[in-house]
Amino acid sequence: MAPTDTSAVERNRAIVISGPSGAGKSTILKRLFEEYPDKFGFSVSHTTRGPRGGEQHGKDYNFVTKEEFLDLVDQKGFIEHAQFGDNHYGTSIKAVNDIAEKGRICILDIEMEGVKQVANHPTFPRPRFLFLSPPSMEVLEQRLRSRATDKEEAILKRLKQAKNEMEFAKSAEAPHDKIVVNDDLDKAYKEAKEFIIGS
Repeated sequence: MAPTDTSAVERNRAIVISGPSGAGKSTILKRLFEEYPDKFGFSVSHTTRGPRGGEQHGKDYNFVTKEEFLDLVDQKGFIEHAQFGDNHYGTSIKAVNDIAEKGRICILDIEMEGVKQVANHPTFPRPRFLFLSPPSMEVLEQRLRSRATDKEEAILKRLKQAKNEMEFAKSAEAPHDKIVVNDDLDKAYKEAKEFIIGS
C-alpha cells in the first residue's frame, strides 16, 4: 500500500456538506461540479447492500460483504459509518485520501450522525463543515411535497429528521464552519462556492 501524501491531504482538505433532504444539496453540488469539473471528487462509499439496477462497483459504491465491512471498522478504516436497516454504509479514509492525492478536494455529503463522527475522529485531518439549511420548516415541507415522489409517511419522517438536523446545526456542539440558508438558489450557490473555494 502506497504511503499517504499527508501534504496533499492537508492542502486539499475535505469538505463536509450536510443539511436536510430538500435543502438543495444535490442541486448546488451538481452546479459546482459542472463549473469546476477538475477541482472536486466524491468519495465512493462502502456498503453491504447489493447493487441496484446499473450500479457499478467502485463507481456508485464499493460493494462489500458484512464481514469485510466490519473488518474495516475494526481496523479503524472509516471516518464515518452507520447502519440503516440491515445494511451498513461508510466512508473510508482511503477513499477520501485517494481524491486528495489526485489534487482534488473531496466533498462528503453525509447525514448528521456521520458529521458528528467525522468531527470527532481521532486521526483524520479535520475537514471544513458547511450546513445547507432551508429558510424554514414550512418551506421545506412545501419542497418535499412538491416533489411528489414520497409517500406521506416518508415525508413526515424526513421532516422530523430535518428538525433534528436544523436544531443540531444551531447547537454549541455542531462543528459547522458556515451555515448557508437556501432561500434563493443563486445566492445560496454563491455563498457555498465562496466558502468551498474561497472566491
